[in-house]
Amino acid sequence: MGPWISVLLVVHILVAVALIVVVLLQRSEGGGLGIGSSGGMGGFMTARGTANLLTRTTAILAGIFMLLSIVLALSAGSPSKERQRSIFDAPAPTAPAAPSAPIAR
Repeated sequence: MGPWISVLLVVHILVAVALIVVVLLQRSEGGGLGIGSSGGMGGFMTARGTANLLTRTTAILAGIFMLLSIVLALSAGSPSKERQRSIFDAPAPTAPAAPSAPIAR
């Protein structure tokens, strides 16, 4: 596994956590958590502006998440030169050594 795959995995996890947080901040139809819908913004944005921002952020994070998922799946599926793809691709074992003569006592 190359070092760039490790970086992609870390970014992928961070995007997943951010996506979870943004989805939980949104106001659901039934009330739900609705953390971002309270007036705690201090009049910074209206409820509609907050909903639009969270919806847009969710769409962008979801797109990045899907793109990273595809890239990681393709990189995991392509065999590299230094690792074997399967145990069946391993080189054939050498012939076993001839049995030694029994020890006379």
